[in-house]
Amino acid sequence: MAWQPQEDGLKQLAEYLRDSLGGFDRPRQKQAEIMLSKARSSPDFVYYLTYIFSTSQVAQLGFGGASLFTIRYSAAINLKNHIKLSYQSISKQALSYIKSSVVQALQDTNPQLRGFAGTVITEIVQQGGILEWPEILTDLLSLVNNDSQNVPLEAQEGAMSALAKLCEDNKKLLNREMQGQQPLTVLIPMLLKFTDHTDSRIRRFALQTLNVFIPQKPKVLISMLDSYLARLFQLANDPSAEVRRIVCQSLVQLVDTRPDLLAPHVEGLVEYILTQQQNRNDPDLALDAAGFWLNIGELRHSMGPYLSRVIPVLLQGMIYSEEDIERLAGLNDDADEEDKVEDVKPQFAQAKSSRIAVGSAKTNHSEASHDINGHTTINEAATMDSDSLSEGEIEDEDDYEDEEGDPEEEWNLRKCSAAALDVFAVVFQQPVFEIILPYLKENLSHPLWPRREAAVLALGAIADGCMDVVSPHLPELVPFLISLLGDPEPVVRQITCWCLGRYSEWGSHLQDPVARSQYFEPMMEGLLKRMLDKSKRVQEAAASAFASLEEKSGDRLKPYTQPILRQFVQCFNKYKDKNIYILYDCVQTLADGVGSEMAKPHLVELLMPVLIGRWNKVSDQSMEMFPLLGCLGYVAAAYGDAFSPFAPTVFVRCNKIIYKNLQDYMAAVSGQAVDEPDKDFIVTSLDLLSSIIQAIDSNKSSELVANSQPQLFDLLAFCMEDPTNDVKQSAFALLGDCAINIYSQLEPQLPKIMPLLIRQLDLDLIQDANSEAGFNVLNNACWACGEIGVRAASSLTPYIEPLYQGLITIVSHEDIPDSVNENASMSLGRLGIASAEQLAPHLPEFAEPFLRSMANIAPTQEKASAFLGFSRVIERNPRAMENSLGEFFTAIAAFPKKEASGLGFREVRQSFGNLIQGYKEIIPNFEAFLSRLAPAVQQKLRNTYAL
Repeated sequence: MAWQPQEDGLKQLAEYLRDSLGGFDRPRQKQAEIMLSKARSSPDFVYYLTYIFSTSQVAQLGFGGASLFTIRYSAAINLKNHIKLSYQSISKQALSYIKSSVVQALQDTNPQLRGFAGTVITEIVQQGGILEWPEILTDLLSLVNNDSQNVPLEAQEGAMSALAKLCEDNKKLLNREMQGQQPLTVLIPMLLKFTDHTDSRIRRFALQTLNVFIPQKPKVLISMLDSYLARLFQLANDPSAEVRRIVCQSLVQLVDTRPDLLAPHVEGLVEYILTQQQNRNDPDLALDAAGFWLNIGELRHSMGPYLSRVIPVLLQGMIYSEEDIERLAGLNDDADEEDKVEDVKPQFAQAKSSRIAVGSAKTNHSEASHDINGHTTINEAATMDSDSLSEGEIEDEDDYEDEEGDPEEEWNLRKCSAAALDVFAVVFQQPVFEIILPYLKENLSHPLWPRREAAVLALGAIADGCMDVVSPHLPELVPFLISLLGDPEPVVRQITCWCLGRYSEWGSHLQDPVARSQYFEPMMEGLLKRMLDKSKRVQEAAASAFASLEEKSGDRLKPYTQPILRQFVQCFNKYKDKNIYILYDCVQTLADGVGSEMAKPHLVELLMPVLIGRWNKVSDQSMEMFPLLGCLGYVAAAYGDAFSPFAPTVFVRCNKIIYKNLQDYMAAVSGQAVDEPDKDFIVTSLDLLSSIIQAIDSNKSSELVANSQPQLFDLLAFCMEDPTNDVKQSAFALLGDCAINIYSQLEPQLPKIMPLLIRQLDLDLIQDANSEAGFNVLNNACWACGEIGVRAASSLTPYIEPLYQGLITIVSHEDIPDSVNENASMSLGRLGIASAEQLAPHLPEFAEPFLRSMANIAPTQEKASAFLGFSRVIERNPRAMENSLGEFFTAIAAFPKKEASGLGFREVRQSFGNLIQGYKEIIPNFEAFLSRLAPAVQQKLRNTYAL
């Protein structure tokens, strides 16, 4: 008997589904989430979800309109997530019901619900594999192809949308052989056929799906490339602009994959792209066409003859559209207006950079970048989950029509054209500058502000590629740009700030004091002045440009530190919340560049009151905490022990933030009615604690750790086991810093810490879907092993064997990133300093991979300590080096007397000398052994070690 829902249960679940998306009543929403969580234990849960999602019968219970759609939408989300998380617990009968229902849902009248059906289909295949549902491919193809001759067009579209999603999420799997056949041998020809469908959406989806497979170069598609290219040329004039957009995207894919196919058609290709790019009726089509120039790959050197056609079109595309001009004209001075909550973008913490083998210096920058409007854009890639569409959203343009955002932050034709001009400038340089020079002369002082603005944008866009060509003109151009900082139009002042930031490296590297005072100092002063502009957008652009100037100038700014800080202090007193964020970036970039110069007492007294003022104002839950904590980390590093007066307050609060976040997380995962906390608060707090422990005197930091409540190492142990990679990455960085600076505090905690550290060396913990983040954690864990190993003695004895097994597995693995391999090798060597006796029996196994990794690392004190430990292991088992002795002597010869910083390597070189003398005694014919080494190695050894 077919499953049927109970009306009471159906209505109750429908209400919970509706309330779970009702963000305006948070308590009610939370209660609905809890009830849905409890309902998951029922075997009928998936039946109800499927029924609600795939039919409109719920309307009979009194739900209608937007409420009905919300319920079905929520059911789709929950069904998809339940399949993802609990696929193995779903019975075969329930799975069969889901499969038949979602295929029927492809015929729903609502296009979004048809899209949700495709998402559920894709998740089922993702979890169970295509072999568990092989008929879905033929079912979808049959629906799209209208094999029964009675499939409604809506169902054909829904099936094509589902097929597109399935192919995108399973592109590698579909290229493999299954039951004696590759699915792509059937799919590719059918997709090519569908590009000739009468429905433009199906043509678009079919072409889009073919694009998914091009980077993989499957044999069946490669064999049909001529047919594919012919279809592209036929679709190039398709009446649908959406199809022509995909044609442009397809051409980009082909340039990357088979530029030889397009090479004979370059002239026609250029004309086609330019025609589409100048389509004034469809800005999205124009944008996709302009994107071609960013990805021309091997064809870029064929573009020389067409520069005179392409560059003017790019320059025209860089002028604001009429709609934008109307929006931007006559912007009011708004510096004194409070920011709206929605204007302040969420900030994303950056985990402590994973340690690299060439040195342990920290580069924990906020990774702020500055776009062509002078806005600050935070690199969100590191914080986005690879399954960011896991909540049932459909990655389709139609789903975003109603979304609104700041138009200035959208990727558009203007920005794309500027980026394309940058590409051509890098490749062709002089010819590009010669083409735009008359345009610059005509438009930089044009009476219409949009033309002035576009000219400044063009000049900034070619900065990287044409710097050598433009440099002779900069003594004339820079004073003119500085004058434009006073332009009556805020938009022009804004883009001028960005442009000056692009050329600030030229000014900061001027050697002649007269030239610096004539060009660089006015550039710097002009940007600093604009940081207090009456327009917030100009303030932001000036601050972004000045941060860029700081980064390019480095310690050359030392003579100007006081006036810069004085201006920053005024900005802190004037800025509203949004621009405060970029101001933190300015402060930390300056601290990174001038270092201890900022620690002078009068400069500390100048800056710290405003930073402490923000510290006291910002709540523990405010997103401003992220940039504030990051900024204080850089300031602490620059101040050194001068940060001591501020360290206790900051340390205690960071400790409290970590503790509260961990508590809230435990409450959330245990089912209590609280929101799961943002782990970025832990990340930034851990990173600041690292900076403080490194910066101030070790006795003072030891006291802070000893008096911490709760105990820092208790919190650190929890963080080392956190499910979030960013938290673990920062936790292991802090662990290593504690080993370096306060080992006496850490040593009693080793019985608690070491098992967690050893566990993190397990490669099985790294998931393919998030391998980069996992390797960053592993990198820091390996680095921390070395820092502990080089200081520990007998206290590390119980852990040497599992540490060795973890590290040797990493060192010997072929697919490990070089930085992780090298860090693991360094740590393995450093363990030998205190534990040589235990490692000596393993020497035959790890000598060769250790030496191979060390050959790729620049000489540093860390590398020297790794070789010192390695040498001590050799002393205990010298004959184990029989197969690697030549490589070891080659490494000895390559080791210099001192590193780049001037610090010497006396101890390790002395150990090398002792080993050489020892081998002279145990090798019967030592001269014969030496003669087999490279002549340069022999000579270096004889000269250095008196052989």
